[in-house]
Amino acid sequence: MTQVSQETMMFKRNNENKDVSQTISEVCKALEEKGYNPIDQLVGYLLSGDPTYITSHDDARTKLRRFERYELIEELVVKYLEKNTKQDGESCLHEKYVSGCRHADYRRSRQ
Repeated sequence: MTQVSQETMMFKRNNENKDVSQTISEVCKALEEKGYNPIDQLVGYLLSGDPTYITSHDDARTKLRRFERYELIEELVVKYLEKNTKQDGESCLHEKYVSGCRHADYRRSRQ
């Protein structure tokens, strides 16, 4: 029988610098062009992993599947928090939390 560790596991992100944001925008555009609600379709894909939620129009499905779902979710969460959580005019995202994230270089360049 396999023994389960009682230690907390650390989630390691892939630090490759990919343009996830641009891909999400392109996929949303393709979904809208085909008459779909991009929010519903992306949520369906992110929750289920079923690529048929994403249209193949304009190669959107292939583009999106280049990324792991956690990378897409990470992008959405970081962008949301950067935009919507401010403390004294600064984002509440602490550098130590995003330092392993591909957004760290972007955030440093904005300072």
